[in-house]
Amino acid sequence: MNAGDTAWILVCCSLVLLMTPALAFFYGGMVRRKNVLSTLTLSYIFLSLIGLQWIVFGYSLAFGPDINGLIGGLDFVGFLGVGAQPNDDYCKTIPHGLFAAFQMMFAVITPALITGAFVERIKFKSFLLFSLLWATLIYDPLCHWVWGQGGWLKTMGVLDFAGGTVVHIAAGFSALAFAIVIGPRKGFGNGSLEPNNIPLTVLGAGLLWVGWFGFNAGSALAANGVAVNALLTTNTSAATAGLVWMFLSWLDGRPSTLGIVTGMVVGLAAVTPASGYITPLASIAVGAVAAPLSYYAMRFRDRRRLDESLDVWACHGMASTWGMIATGLFATVAVNVDGRNGLFFGNPEQIGVQLLAVVVTIVFSFGMTYLLARILHASIGLRVSPMAEEVGLDISSHGERSYS
Repeated sequence: MNAGDTAWILVCCSLVLLMTPALAFFYGGMVRRKNVLSTLTLSYIFLSLIGLQWIVFGYSLAFGPDINGLIGGLDFVGFLGVGAQPNDDYCKTIPHGLFAAFQMMFAVITPALITGAFVERIKFKSFLLFSLLWATLIYDPLCHWVWGQGGWLKTMGVLDFAGGTVVHIAAGFSALAFAIVIGPRKGFGNGSLEPNNIPLTVLGAGLLWVGWFGFNAGSALAANGVAVNALLTTNTSAATAGLVWMFLSWLDGRPSTLGIVTGMVVGLAAVTPASGYITPLASIAVGAVAAPLSYYAMRFRDRRRLDESLDVWACHGMASTWGMIATGLFATVAVNVDGRNGLFFGNPEQIGVQLLAVVVTIVFSFGMTYLLARILHASIGLRVSPMAEEVGLDISSHGERSYS
């Protein structure tokens, strides 16, 4: 066991945990005044809901002993056998319990990302049930496929350093599916859905950037050169995408503050799967392509009159789809000896493996989410009443006001 590695991952647990409150601020600033507390709650509740689910059975399903490459066994239910000693399959220099705690933070924030699709109209009890089912039936199996020892995508050689498939593509395309089922907000398309507090969103974006260093650099699971490289590529991609988005919005009128910070988050999402496998120079290309891809995906979504309210699909799903492909292009063992070379370094097969992982993740997460949402919509209902939506979810769902 290595004390330096252990100390670093302890810090990264805190950084990644910070990302869920940061996401709450990021989303909370973009909704209307009457729905701020509701939007904050949709993120914060995962600290409790998934914090318990992961301990009781979620971690075991994701990282337990492999069953046919599809799911983990129940050996780690209740964190049995997950303690202070390292685990040869996942963490040779840090305690097994620390690895499990670090992965818990990923499990917490991933379904929180989806909430941007259905803010301002979701029924709270339906949301809770959906979230628990989504984490169990979609996140945990997908996590095992990509990261679990014996998972079928991991066995094929898929490179996903910190969650391009497991976190961002899964959340983005699940958000798209849910938005299709729940339908648009009342008044969508008439210009009345202005953000209530852009400075709150800017604050959230800044905290997300800080937390993302723990998200990506922490995925090295050691205080080493790979972690340093992941930190540098993360920062570089975010910086590039923020600048490119600024110019894109400037071409359409003025350089939007909301647009700049959105671009930064897009750059962070795009580089997540690649951060521990590519060079800082390659991460410039990742951010430079991700920004226009997500920018015009948002435009496409808007033209289709689809109220995927806070653009989870465009900013996370599409950006990380490109990030997974970019990993297959730019990955090099010169950065990470535990990785693989990509197309530009003499291994054309890797791009095919990456594309397969992207397609599988999109089909599985979109299809399963659509099915879950349809079942809940037909049984207990997904939406609040029109009157509750008009009043605002802060009052109608939680009995409180954001601002007196």
